[in-house]
Amino acid sequence: MNVQKCGCKENRPQNSVRAGCSSCSTNPHKMPADSFKVPAVPISRPLHTSTKVNLNDNKEPCSSGLKCDLPGKKDDKKKSWSLSDFDLGRPLGKGKFGNVYLAREKESHYVVALKVLFKSQILDSEIEHQVRREVEIQCRLRHPNILRMYGYFHDEKRIYLILEYAKHGALYKLLKERGRFDEKTAAIYVRDLTRALVYCHAKKVIHRDIKPENLLIGHNWELKIADFGWSVHSPSSRRMTLCGTLDYLSPEMIEGKPHSYAVDIWSLGVLCYELLVGLPPFDAKDSSQTYRKIRYVIIKYPEFISEKAKDLMGKLLVINPEQRLPLTSVLQHPWILENAPEGAVPPPHNPEQGQHH
Repeated sequence: MNVQKCGCKENRPQNSVRAGCSSCSTNPHKMPADSFKVPAVPISRPLHTSTKVNLNDNKEPCSSGLKCDLPGKKDDKKKSWSLSDFDLGRPLGKGKFGNVYLAREKESHYVVALKVLFKSQILDSEIEHQVRREVEIQCRLRHPNILRMYGYFHDEKRIYLILEYAKHGALYKLLKERGRFDEKTAAIYVRDLTRALVYCHAKKVIHRDIKPENLLIGHNWELKIADFGWSVHSPSSRRMTLCGTLDYLSPEMIEGKPHSYAVDIWSLGVLCYELLVGLPPFDAKDSSQTYRKIRYVIIKYPEFISEKAKDLMGKLLVINPEQRLPLTSVLQHPWILENAPEGAVPPPHNPEQGQHH
């Protein structure tokens, strides 16, 4: 099968590539940066708090019990955000279209992550619709396992997204430090991601790009879905666009068939395997081998994987989308119930503890 590759977003190491999508840059004509239109989303201001924090250290402000919006404030709508409202701190990450910085809102001292995107790069790569979609979707989602977007603003050259600060960074980084997770930790992350996906699907949102790089770890080591750049609001539930990361693409997507919410269920199974093993299940030397493994669901389970974990992954990684285990049933699966009972939280991570081998 010949599927066009795309470099629209940051790729994972080695053979993990983006499949062809409508976001690829095909138009050589550049558009002026001021032609970028941002979506109209209600903006509310963070709650005032006396918390003080040094923006250049790694200490997390105590956020216990804080609510980040004051929707009832009368002056909320009168005042728009601007860069002068924030003190900028250390960089948290870099991407193809901009950078993420630790920031503190001056009036409330509330600490956030400020994602700065360059309009010219967005327009050159023809992903304006993707950024608009990301903002429109994420601003409206409210779930403990979904990274909050508090609002946004823009100037002549840049777009600024005001995001919840996830202290411990990407799950991908944590996974690489540990090598792999024990079954209890992996089950807790799978449970919490499942809950977030149940919420997304109830809101008619398909994420379409679940992977460790797009999952962040909060102050209490809780999982949070972060990147909604490939997400769609899909009341019709059937999509044709081919997108996402190769290792996590479902069989129906690589074959160009219509896809629905079940693509997220497939990705959940892939993630479960990667958390337990340290590598995605269809990892191969080149993309053609990965495509083949996905298409025929060729999986090898290491001996240390429990039978119940294998059973869950086997029910998620099914070729026929309609036969994949529903998300509500995932939460009732014996592997989840035994390893991630209600109230169980992921253990803190100490990099000096060493890796699993």
